[in-house]
Amino acid sequence: MAFLFPDKYIDPLTDFGFKRLFGTEPHKALLIDFLNTLLPDHHDIQDVTFKNPESFGRTWGDRKAIFDIYCQTDSGERFIVEIQKAKQQFFKDRSVYYSTFPIQQQARTGPWDYQLTAVYTLGVLDFIFDEHKHEDTLIHTVELKNQHCEVFYDKLKFIYIELPKFTKSLAELTSHTDKWLFVLRHLAQLEEPPTSLQEGVFNQLFEVARIANFSEREQDMYQESLKIYRDNFNVTKTLIDESLQAGIEQGIEQGVQQVARQMKGAGLSKQDIARFTGLSEQDIDGL
Repeated sequence: MAFLFPDKYIDPLTDFGFKRLFGTEPHKALLIDFLNTLLPDHHDIQDVTFKNPESFGRTWGDRKAIFDIYCQTDSGERFIVEIQKAKQQFFKDRSVYYSTFPIQQQARTGPWDYQLTAVYTLGVLDFIFDEHKHEDTLIHTVELKNQHCEVFYDKLKFIYIELPKFTKSLAELTSHTDKWLFVLRHLAQLEEPPTSLQEGVFNQLFEVARIANFSEREQDMYQESLKIYRDNFNVTKTLIDESLQAGIEQGIEQGVQQVARQMKGAGLSKQDIARFTGLSEQDIDGL
């Protein structure tokens, strides 16, 4: 039995939503347009081929990597495109590690001159890096550079979009990039395609994202993906709230203990200190 949805369009930040928009052959025009929006003009991607999102190391004992989307352009560049919904310890290490798989896959048997095609890792982040909290920049391009800040190797790039930093309203959208970022953030809350987005590739996007067009199986899959997304959000929020509360309580406890130490140093009796601070006489003895 199909689920009923209050939303008209899918949430692109769910696994199902992200892969439906960007990870299927019939809709690859959306991915191509999105990539071209973020890349320098000289790339001008015309076509992409989706590759197996599950990549293995060179030997049996190596670990494997599972990408959200892994594709190769008609000119040979390889792209890892991922949605990252929550902060993760060693996230940057993970990005670098994943980028090594499409590099290794270019190895050739027999004589080979080691010439590589470019590898890009593109991360749509539903969080902000701690070190970037006070910066306005929301799209970060990372390259290998030398001590003079000159690009040492131009075939390995990491592009990160800190989506929560994008706060423009519909009336403030001035570029194609703005429109993509607005869609990524607000698609699930829209009732109808806004006038400024009724053009080109976005017309296709709204049709692809319309939940009423899903099969029963697709609706079930989206519901499950949405549940996972919301559960993860709630777990993360609960952990943050509990950590803040624990910090507050610890701060109050330390303050009470400091007052008790001062009262004890002033010669007040344990009974009076206990009465004013709420500490037990045993706790006061331990100060």
